[in-house]
Amino acid sequence: EKAGPTLRLYTWAPPCLSLGRGQPVDDADRGALRAVGYDLVRRPTGGRAILHIDEVTYSLIVPHDDPRVLGSVVESYRRLSGALIRALEHLGVPDIEADQRVDAGAEEGPVCFEAPSDYEITAGGKKLVGSAQMRAQGVVLQHGSIPLQGDIGRICPLLAQHPDPDRVRARATTVERAIGRRVDWREAAAAVITGFGQALNLELSAGNLSEREQATAERLRREKYGTETWNNTI
Repeated sequence: EKAGPTLRLYTWAPPCLSLGRGQPVDDADRGALRAVGYDLVRRPTGGRAILHIDEVTYSLIVPHDDPRVLGSVVESYRRLSGALIRALEHLGVPDIEADQRVDAGAEEGPVCFEAPSDYEITAGGKKLVGSAQMRAQGVVLQHGSIPLQGDIGRICPLLAQHPDPDRVRARATTVERAIGRRVDWREAAAAVITGFGQALNLELSAGNLSEREQATAERLRREKYGTETWNNTI
């Protein structure tokens, strides 16, 4: 039996650098990652590198024929962004934008938060949420990262090119910097739950992974996502 639409909120232990599906593994400085004890994984979605630390990570899985994700990827992406905007508004984040197109000629680096993509969420002109979507086997997956606090530029020493952290700090922000106070994971997660419920007209109920879901996740980790073959594909 398949699970219904599911919103998962989680954090990472230890912190982890994730690469986009088509990003070269050589973008990561694996020696630097080992030195600080951080993991390295490759996401099934596209985009550039994200350091998962001091954040709320969300994952939404919905059948492709659900009215909330009908239409093109861009249409559903913008609809789901409305839920994230509601969440950030609950936290008091001002000056939110999520309806901007990005210059196709803009310079692209190895850091996801170095610049927003089309229709990604910014606060005060700086990128605040990094999200990506994919569709496969009749299911839509959208997941993303909401940095809560800490130095948004600390990803840079973990990348082979060692990009300029000041450039990232100038273009990206955290919830703490946006609102001037620290927000812990539980407060942020509660806001995300409220935002998705209100924006998408959902009644969310708490639940745990079933035994079958746990077994499937472990098998996928062992046979695919935790393997060197997957992480070193490119």
